[in-house]
Amino acid sequence: MNDAFGLPNSVLVLGGTSDIARALVRELVGGGAKKVVLAGRDATGLAAAADEAKEAGADFVATLPFDANDVDQAAAVVDSGFSAVGRVDLVVIAVGLLYDDEADERDPARVARCVTVNFTWPAAALSRIAHHLREQGAGRVVVLSSVAGVRVRRSNYIYGSAKAGLDAYARSLNQALAGSGASVTVVRPGFVRSKMTEGRPKAPFEVTPEAVASDIVKGIQSGSEVVWSPSAMRPIFFVLGLLPQPVWRRLPL
Repeated sequence: MNDAFGLPNSVLVLGGTSDIARALVRELVGGGAKKVVLAGRDATGLAAAADEAKEAGADFVATLPFDANDVDQAAAVVDSGFSAVGRVDLVVIAVGLLYDDEADERDPARVARCVTVNFTWPAAALSRIAHHLREQGAGRVVVLSSVAGVRVRRSNYIYGSAKAGLDAYARSLNQALAGSGASVTVVRPGFVRSKMTEGRPKAPFEVTPEAVASDIVKGIQSGSEVVWSPSAMRPIFFVLGLLPQPVWRRLPL
């Protein structure tokens, strides 16, 4: 059950080892969340994230293994996450895989993996999450999308197109959940300085995982359907969206 400020008591995180997810869990637990379920592939990373949640003040922390390449197991992972706490107030989908090398474009297996991890698995999981939230009659899903999916760039079109699909799916699911008591918030971070982007050059308007987490919490409290992080990205991408394709194609993005 959410508190008077709209913050959850129980949280299920799919992709619990991501830097944004860990920062978000710390902030949510600091704000009163008591039950946390962290799901991911990296057992060592999950253990570290679980320790962080306990140190932040969570009363109950459980971990679940899953591989986002295995779409057939998506529903079972979601079911296990809900069963672990009985009721989930907030589900966070923080699954992601960044590919943007030209060599990746020529490797069908890598293309398939990128699309599966960034779109297909999360979409399958969202379908099952929606089932549980409808049964509860309440709950919210936070889906980590990306500004890369708002208007896909040549430089990372595999990742960007997968995120574009997830972004559209999640926003449409929010419409489908209207009247059920459940809702979806889509988060569009810009360039996040995290382990996923380690070694990459500095980017304009780059943010930290902690800054994204703070923006997500504000979005949860306000009931926002879409959260931009940083907020300055929203008007920027509005303008970029108006550019004709021949101009967009020539931009050094």
